[in-house]
Amino acid sequence: MKIICVGRNYTDHVKELGNSTPKEPVIFCKPDSAILQPRNPFVIPPWTKEVHHELELIMRIGKVGKYIEPKYALSYVDSISVGIDFTARDIQSELKKAGLPWEKAKGFDGSAAIGRWIKGSPNKKNYEIQLFKNNDLVQKGNTRDFIFSIEELICYISQFFTLKSGDIIFTGTPSGVASVEAGDELICKLDGNSLLSLSIR
Repeated sequence: MKIICVGRNYTDHVKELGNSTPKEPVIFCKPDSAILQPRNPFVIPPWTKEVHHELELIMRIGKVGKYIEPKYALSYVDSISVGIDFTARDIQSELKKAGLPWEKAKGFDGSAAIGRWIKGSPNKKNYEIQLFKNNDLVQKGNTRDFIFSIEELICYISQFFTLKSGDIIFTGTPSGVASVEAGDELICKLDGNSLLSLSIR
C-alpha cells in the first residue's frame, strides 16, 4: 500500500504559500508508516517547531490500474473520506531553499491522518471539506475549485505509478493551512459529516 499526495491543487492555497500555479499535478509520496492509527493523538515531533494542518479529500483505490483512461478513472475508487497531511513547514522551507527533497517534512511517522471511509466512488463534482480547530472553522474547500479534477489526477498518477487496491490518494489542500499546538482539537468534515477527529499532543 502506498500514499500518493497532490500538492498545489487549489489556486487559493498556491497563492497563500507564494508558489506558482502548476501546469501538471505536483506529486509526492508518504510511506505507509505515515498513517496515524485510529483514535491516536497526533504527537508533534521534537525536531520541528512548526507543523501545519492540511485538510484534503482523500480516495482509496479498489483495483489495479495503469495508464487509466479518463472515462474509467472513477471506477478505480472504492471509497472517499477526508484526511490531514501534516507538514513540518519549517523543515520543508529549509529543504526547499537548499534545493533538496522534502519528504521528511511530509512523510514522517503519523503525518497522514485518515478519516472514516465512505464506500463508493465519487459521484459528483462539488464535495465540500471543512476543518475545525477548537470549534473554529479554519479550512474550507470544494472539489469544484480543484486545478486538476479527480479524473485527471487518477489518470496522471497512473502513468507513473501502478495503482493497487488499498492505495490512498490525497488530492490537495485549500487555503487556511496553519500551525497546530499541543492541546488543539481538530474535526474534519465531508459535506457536513464528521469523519475525522483527533487531539494534538
